[in-house]
Amino acid sequence: MSTYGHVTADRATGLSAPPPVTLTEPSGIDREAHHRLDEAWLAAAWSHPTTRVFVVSGGQALIDDTPDGRTELVMTPTFEAPVTETHRYFLGTDEDGVRYFALQKDSLPGRMDQSARPAGLREAGQLLSPRDAGLLVHAVALENWQRLHRFCSRCGERTVIAAAGHVRRCQACGAEHYPRTDPAVIMLVTDEEDRALLGRQVHWPEGRFSTLAGFVEPGESVEQSVRREVREEAGVEVGEVAYVASQPWPFPSSLMLGFTARATSSRITVDGEELHEARWFSREELRAAFASGEVLPPYGISIAARLIEGWYGEPLPRARPRT
Repeated sequence: MSTYGHVTADRATGLSAPPPVTLTEPSGIDREAHHRLDEAWLAAAWSHPTTRVFVVSGGQALIDDTPDGRTELVMTPTFEAPVTETHRYFLGTDEDGVRYFALQKDSLPGRMDQSARPAGLREAGQLLSPRDAGLLVHAVALENWQRLHRFCSRCGERTVIAAAGHVRRCQACGAEHYPRTDPAVIMLVTDEEDRALLGRQVHWPEGRFSTLAGFVEPGESVEQSVRREVREEAGVEVGEVAYVASQPWPFPSSLMLGFTARATSSRITVDGEELHEARWFSREELRAAFASGEVLPPYGISIAARLIEGWYGEPLPRARPRT
């Protein structure tokens, strides 16, 4: 047995629990969904002097570093917020009674002090407090859904925003549309020698390896999806599947369901469509590949990094976020 932080890894099985997953820690925010249809309450909440708001645009918001070394979302009182008629989303209330809203705009506002910078979740998710990270992932998920679902899937007419950003309503046929979340499985597969199966997708840079992943298909359980995706992408058969943790992943609208899995075969045949290559790594081989630069680790915000660390037994090298 080996212990790494919150990880206890069983060398005999390789199935282990990873460290805490980014974006899943308690945020301290009560979403108070029962207020979303109460326009009078929302108006009063918006006008309250303690209410705070931030702008989200293209999956990014402004963040700023504080003198004491923390990183925070740039939030303002509502009277300082940019004007918007419809794209105002109520995100919830914290333990101190402060309410939070996000505004969807075509661009982020400028900052007179020039110290703030735009950032997406891949960069900011690891820097922000659980409260701010939770607010940002909620806002980004709503923004992505709003941008992609402006027309009614029943009759094709334009829809309008309702329920403080959490519903789109068709005034032509009366249909209501809700934010969608697509379940996706992501898995750390190990073989009888306790080696880990890592792959490189066709559009990734040379050397970037990570766990395998894919979307759950209609009429399919998540365990069936794990086995199918590994077989389709790498040609490897999987037996035992164990759930580990989930992670919201609004790029644009997924919920990543993390698993460990035990391979019952070891011959690799990549599909050439999803994966360009896949390899079995022992811990020693992966450590040497990281050191030489032959292999680049997955991005630290992803649950993939936590799944690999649960098997690897120590933190992975840090990968630079995409810009």
